[in-house]
Amino acid sequence: MRPGRFAGLLALAATLLLGAGAQPPLKAQPMANPVPMEAWNAYMSRFVAENGRVIDTANGDISHSEGQGYGMLLAFLAGDRGNFERIWSFTRTELMIRDDGLAAWRWDPNATPHVTDVNAASDGDILISYALGRAGAAWNNPGYTEAARKIARALGSKLVVKSGDRLVLLPGVQGFSADDRKDGPILNLSYWIFEAFPVLSQLAPETDWTKLGVSGLELLTIARLGPAQLPPDWIAAPARGPVTIAEGFPPVFGYNSLRISLYLLRAGIADAQILGNFQRNWRADGGGGPAIVDIPTGRVVNQLTEPGYRILGASLACALEGTAIPQELRHFEPTLYYPSTLFLLSWALLVEKYPRCL
Repeated sequence: MRPGRFAGLLALAATLLLGAGAQPPLKAQPMANPVPMEAWNAYMSRFVAENGRVIDTANGDISHSEGQGYGMLLAFLAGDRGNFERIWSFTRTELMIRDDGLAAWRWDPNATPHVTDVNAASDGDILISYALGRAGAAWNNPGYTEAARKIARALGSKLVVKSGDRLVLLPGVQGFSADDRKDGPILNLSYWIFEAFPVLSQLAPETDWTKLGVSGLELLTIARLGPAQLPPDWIAAPARGPVTIAEGFPPVFGYNSLRISLYLLRAGIADAQILGNFQRNWRADGGGGPAIVDIPTGRVVNQLTEPGYRILGASLACALEGTAIPQELRHFEPTLYYPSTLFLLSWALLVEKYPRCL
């Protein structure tokens, strides 16, 4: 990376993570609810069980730490305290069973015991801690804040590691580090949830979340691989060596990576040099929306047409070009868990940062 470009990323990340004069993220502030209650109720009726379990309807009806974190964040954005507590209660009792303060990532209703993989997933833990941190401050609930702090400290201790000059986020505690794999660390850039880092930096200041953000942005600029110049879902990023597609993982820009643009925009990062390749590919090959792309050939493997995916492209066009959101994407109708989640997070983004496009 050019030194000047890296300095620009450092300034961008520092501005992002330090707030650029904004009020501290954990200071309680009045807020409108960017997720409409009608849409949130429709989401809950389809994907949230009575006991607070968020159900992945396209994946055998399992639950996972990511889904619980998404559910808690959406409940917070809808201003729904009761159902936030319900989702957190299931998360706390069923997934917070590890001895290191992190959540087990996979819960299967058809298995005994229900937790079928106790490894942590860092994106799930980030979402849970972030949602708890924001709710604790906004709703004056010290219990939420303390729970958020414990998870944030565990994240920093177990999953944020030094790799050469970078600080990186391991996807899980086992199986991804340089000690676990000769091509390690193995990373997933969609696990960098940039909007959460200002909150995590207050909860667990002993971890350098700013440097982690810089590393994520740097990796996004150098992990543009293949003819389409898009990041694979899973990369090998050894401290000394090139970034490549991780061996043993599908060589695709897939369901993980397509949410990177949403995470950047939600964090206030509308950097055309990072986001431009997403938009160019989605415009040329996807009719404005995302597609699963084979990295080695650049060919579209699967065109994604559900509203929850298409709104990602519409949000990107809004942020970079001021394009209005199409009328057919202005109403929420739940489909499957993942695109429905992305739809509501995208809608909240538009309400909070780009109301001119609505």
